[in-house]
Amino acid sequence: MSSARRLLTLFAAISAVLALSGCNLVVLDPAGDIAARQGDLIVIATVLMLIVIVPVIALTLLFAWRYRASNRSATYTPDWDHSTQLELVIWGVPLLIIIALGAVTWISTHLLDPYRPLDRISEGRPVAAGVEPLEVQVVALDWKWLFVYPEQGIATVNEVVVPVDRPVRFRITASSVMNTFYVPALAGMIYGMPGMETELNAVINEAGNYEGFSANYSGAGFSHMRFRLHGVDDSGFDRWVAKVRTSPLALSRPVYLELEKPSQREPVRHYSHVDGLLFDAVVNRCVDTAKLCMNQMMAIDSAGGLGLQGLDRLAMPRRGDPRLGAYVAAEVCKANDPPRLAPSSAAAHAAP
Repeated sequence: MSSARRLLTLFAAISAVLALSGCNLVVLDPAGDIAARQGDLIVIATVLMLIVIVPVIALTLLFAWRYRASNRSATYTPDWDHSTQLELVIWGVPLLIIIALGAVTWISTHLLDPYRPLDRISEGRPVAAGVEPLEVQVVALDWKWLFVYPEQGIATVNEVVVPVDRPVRFRITASSVMNTFYVPALAGMIYGMPGMETELNAVINEAGNYEGFSANYSGAGFSHMRFRLHGVDDSGFDRWVAKVRTSPLALSRPVYLELEKPSQREPVRHYSHVDGLLFDAVVNRCVDTAKLCMNQMMAIDSAGGLGLQGLDRLAMPRRGDPRLGAYVAAEVCKANDPPRLAPSSAAAHAAP
């Protein structure tokens, strides 16, 4: 090999090492217990699959070399077609690996269920008796994140702060399109969908500043739909809450409707007060009080519906005030609807 080629090879090797040294392996070395256990699953699954992959690659290279056309000393058996021992190895080893992967997956699916309350802070450290999780309500907006702390009565945009070693219960939804709530250092991806509520129970074990983002494409501002998660001690969390409560901003329903409008690269924003029913209104698609909530619609449907006359009542201005608008549009009742029958006529048609 020429000296120039040796130098080129050495340069390529050094470049590869330098590039890999800059990789952030947060998924395999996270700061949260749930993410750490999920990282262990990745390692276990990879090792189990390598039990098959490595020998197959090695044997492929060995056979290609041993039975090359120029090797006249290789055994030539053109009529060979079966070996019981070889069949047992070919089918038995992958079958055992599949069984092992299935068992690990089944157990982990239940232990790491995002809806399951945490039973430990980290390995060997169970959750102390009487410790309640901190609730954080998450709303994926276009293209920013809203975090509401109902117990503290505050809210933030593109910033979430949680105490270290305290369980956190995230309640997640979206305003318009589906997004994914993802903090690699904390836990896996959880989807937020409009009109639905999902949940994530997790804990951060190390103080620090961690990146969070949406991992599901949601339009023009998706690339900048990011936030910061800060893990702090209990006293640091109390100081942060006190700081947020000094903000002059309050998150009412009209303010939320303005915030909900698409925007990009929104700075961190704090709200010292928040409507206590805002998150449930977001989930039920009725932050605008002129709209009927989804849970109210479902309650009406489960009771058998209101019929066409009931729709007329919902289409009327509420409480007789035209400024409040209607719960449903008048167009729900189409012009080609069948004619309504008077009660006596309806009884006559129903009679046998």
